[in-house]
Amino acid sequence: MNFYAIFHGFDEVLSEVLMAMSPVLVLFLFFLLVFKLPKKMLINLLQGVLFAFVGLTLFLQGVHVGFLPVGNEMGAILGGLPHRWVLIPLGFILGFVATLAEPAVRILSNQVEISSSGSIKSNTILYTLCLAVGIFIALGMTRIVYGIPFYYIIIPGYLLAIILMIFSKPSFTSIAFDSGGVATGPMTVTFIMAMAVGAADRIEGRDAVIDGFGLIALVALAPIIMVMLLGFLYPDDEESVDNNENEDLATEDEENGDEVISVHQPGEASPDPPAEDEQILEVDREEDIAEINGKEVNNNDKYTQA
Repeated sequence: MNFYAIFHGFDEVLSEVLMAMSPVLVLFLFFLLVFKLPKKMLINLLQGVLFAFVGLTLFLQGVHVGFLPVGNEMGAILGGLPHRWVLIPLGFILGFVATLAEPAVRILSNQVEISSSGSIKSNTILYTLCLAVGIFIALGMTRIVYGIPFYYIIIPGYLLAIILMIFSKPSFTSIAFDSGGVATGPMTVTFIMAMAVGAADRIEGRDAVIDGFGLIALVALAPIIMVMLLGFLYPDDEESVDNNENEDLATEDEENGDEVISVHQPGEASPDPPAEDEQILEVDREEDIAEINGKEVNNNDKYTQA
């Protein structure tokens, strides 16, 4: 194993990661010291920074050593085949798998499920994004293979996104545009873009700059359209909020054992009391009358004897 090839350019990657993470570390330390947060949080922060630094450094080194050269070479080989249409299904598969491996996509999916109280499942968002990116990467590969101008795809795509934004639910609109940002992560950018550039460079009549680039713009557009289309399958936001509030109130009443008390407006007839209460009141009234009558009879007897 050639360790020189594996760690070639590692010092440059190390310095880039240091420069990228230093401002974040300084900002976090400033807030921790100003607000005097517990020392445990400071220790957790330093541990997290250490893990992130090591992981990001190794990942970027792997991108420079493995992903970019391999993706470029794969694109060149596939672009030289007589049946170049194979780039289209392969682009769909690679787009689906690359999005499935994106850490940012999984974080967004989990946050959506937590924020929506479980009404929007994380797997639903995850696989919707994977499907969207796969379809649009296949569309981008079609553009490279058949020489379709870029604006023939990007202009109708953004017009469709604007139209959907008018009719879509506000919650899904915001999720859709955030999804477009997280889908263009390091996995997609490094591997898929390298393969597209390699294929465009090998195919006769194509230009690596004109035809190879632009694929990431399609990847950013794909989740915006698909997530807003997904929103039409869910109930309206106001209905879901009312249902959640009613369910919460019902749950609180069941847990606390509260009795429901009906309030009657003035002028309305009050409901009849239960039959048992009427019987109890009648019995008490009869006993009181009998007791009073008994006292009167005793008094009359005393007067008569006197």
